[in-house]
Parts: sequence; C-alpha cells; structure tokens
Amino acid sequence: RIIIGETAFRTSLHAQETAGQKPLSVHSPPTAGCLDPAPWEDQVDAWGCSCCAPETKRQALRGTPGKGPAPSLSTGSSCIKYLIFFSNFLFSLLGLLALAIGLWGLAVKGSLGSDLGGPLPVDPMLGLTLGGLVVSTVSLAGCLGALCENTCLLHGFSGGILAFLALEALAGALVVALWGPLQDSLEHTLRVAIVHYQDDADLRFLLDQVQLGLKCCGAASYQDWQQNL
Repeated sequence: RIIIGETAFRTSLHAQETAGQKPLSVHSPPTAGCLDPAPWEDQVDAWGCSCCAPETKRQALRGTPGKGPAPSLSTGSSCIKYLIFFSNFLFSLLGLLALAIGLWGLAVKGSLGSDLGGPLPVDPMLGLTLGGLVVSTVSLAGCLGALCENTCLLHGFSGGILAFLALEALAGALVVALWGPLQDSLEHTLRVAIVHYQDDADLRFLLDQVQLGLKCCGAASYQDWQQNL
C-alpha cells in the first residue's frame, strides 16, 4: 500500500510539472494571497485565547476586508482615553477616601441603626459612606473601562453619569416648585436642632458650621436660642 501511494503521489507531481503548474508542498507555509480558508482555521485554532469567539479571532487576524488590520487609536482618541482614565482615577480615590472615613466614623461611634429616634433622621457618617460607595463604584467603572477599552464598563459609567445628572435636574425642579414649603420645613428643622443642640455631637457640629458659614445666629434671630434650656 505504501509503494502504491508513493507511486500515485509522484505521478500526480509529474502531471503538475508537465502542465506547467508549481507543485504544492504539504509542509510549505501559506502565501499572503492564499484564498484557502484552511490556513486561517489553523491560525484560529492555534490562538490560545478561549474567551473570544472563532469569528472574532478570524476578524482580528484578517482585519477589515480590503483595509488590512484594524488601525490603532488616533492621537485625539488616545488623549480622551487617558483624560477619562486619570479624572476617574482621581474621583475614585476621593470616593474611596470618603467611604473609609464614613466607615471609620460609624465604627468609632457605633451608631449604625442606634440613632433612629434621635434629632437627626440619618447619621451623617452613613450618608458619607453611601455617597463614597456610589462615587467610587462609578468612577472605577469609568477608569477601568477607559484603560481596558471595555464597552460594558463604559456603558455602566455613562449610565451612572446620566443618573447623577437626572437626579440633579429633578432636585433642582423640586426646589423651584416647592420653595415655600421647603423654607418652612428648614426653619422648623433649625428650631428642633437648636433645642437638641447638646444631645448629639454631629448635630452640634453641623449647626455650628451652618451658623459660621452663613454668619447667622438661630433660625430667625438670636432669640431662638432661648428655646434651649
């Protein structure tokens, strides 16, 4: 059988040489203009990445039809990419810092869920913790998405930014629409805070900062402090 196979193979080669065709070698590498898809299949199978679909591998190897391999990012796109990365990296650090300070404050005070009936409806440290968590999550998504060029992370970052903008617009519209009731509610809250000034350290700090920053004393006048025994 081996002798018959070799004879048939040599006869085929002799026929190709007689017809003026270049004999093909089974061990020769494929040329650049080869239209046979088998060499591309070999390269796809040899690619060790298991996370990409075979069609994606073929497109990466062949590039855009008629244009060669996919071009790299332009200078402007690279600048935008690294600008998004560094800005989100800075905001992620600030968010993580706020998260750490909030968790530290809750751990030191031990007030998580213990001050529900106090003068403040929510512990300021809890608000700082939740704000730092949200900001750091969105910023890290934008940072890693820009660095790795991951569309899923970039979509999540864009969604978070749009949600922030929508909430800000909604808050502004509510302030404009409910300005009168908000003033009355704020005045009532300040009077309650004056009465409970000595009861909570956070309340005392916030009230002092408001009065120092606005250069005021009391809700309507300094006589409001007569309500505090």
